[in-house]
This record gives sequence, C-alpha cells and structure tokens, in this order.
Amino acid sequence: MGLGKLFGKLLGGGSDDSAAAATAEEPVEYKGFMITAAPINEGGQFRTAGSIAKNVDGEQKSVQFIRADNHSDRSSAVAHSERKAQQIVDEQGDAIFQREHV
Repeated sequence: MGLGKLFGKLLGGGSDDSAAAATAEEPVEYKGFMITAAPINEGGQFRTAGSIAKNVDGEQKSVQFIRADNHSDRSSAVAHSERKAQQIVDEQGDAIFQREHV
C-alpha cells in the first residue's frame, strides 16, 4: 500500500473500508505538543500512526506521521505511536511544522 493511501486513510478519506480507517485516541501533552495516536488497522495488524500539534504564535499547527511498524494489538500500537511521536518532538521540535508530513 502506498503512502498516499495511508495518509488518505489516516485523514479520513480514500477507502470505503471502515476497518482500515484510523481511530484517534485522546490527545496527550508532551513538552507543549499534543500527541494523538491513531493506529491504522490493516487486516488485523495495527500500523503506527498519529498526529502532533502545537499552538505556535496563536496558530494551531499540526502534522501527521505514519511509520512502518505493525503491532498485533491496538493498545501496543497506541503506546508505540505515542513513543514515536515523542521521539519526533525530541529530535525535531518546532521544525516539524516546516513539513506537511514527518
């Protein structure tokens, strides 16, 4: 599956297959960023995915991320998605908002 399809599913578009769509968790705060885990169900496996958001100069900024990591259960995928987002924040900080996808 191409990244375009994955991003489309993450953002709620694309396929009519509702089982493959990402269901977002409640956001968690990390170093001033709001992390929302949204693993993508792909045939019983859950792909690491979510979004990172922050209010910058009065404007809400947000980026989506999808990683190749798969998990057999949703709770593991949620935890891993949150850890990956924290890693992205630690490595890139506000610079992540200079790109559409990280």
